[in-house]
Amino acid sequence: MQKIKPCLWFDDRAEEAANFYVSVIKKDSRIINVSRYSEEGSKVSGRSVGSVMTVDFILQGQEFIALNGGPLFTFSEAISFIINCEDQNEVDELWEKLSEGGSKSRCGWLKDKFGLSWQIVPDALRMLMQSDDPERSKRVMAALFKMDKIDIKTLQLC
Repeated sequence: MQKIKPCLWFDDRAEEAANFYVSVIKKDSRIINVSRYSEEGSKVSGRSVGSVMTVDFILQGQEFIALNGGPLFTFSEAISFIINCEDQNEVDELWEKLSEGGSKSRCGWLKDKFGLSWQIVPDALRMLMQSDDPERSKRVMAALFKMDKIDIKTLQLC
């Protein structure tokens, strides 16, 4: 059992979100369990008996819990998930799938259709930013700040 698990608070779309994330991030990803509100839980939460309360799921081996907790809390950019990508194809695929119905932002950041923030980052970025040539690192950073989706070839040319 994983000692620390992120819990994602949704109004009422926890199951939809978990299924979406598992469908996009396919490798070592699956739904583990769906818990439903009991009669007692329904009285406290105001949710219908039998409606989804929590969804336990795994994304690339990392366990998460999605909770249908109501409209009290929403996501903000203060929390985001970084996906380290091996190549441009993976960046492109995840960028398009996760941002569909959401919004795209600068430097590889996006919000999905549920409002959760993600950073889609190619592994090559770290290497380029840690160059032995400080001027090149500056050029890479300057180019990065002008990008939404990160383009590895453009950064490599800096």
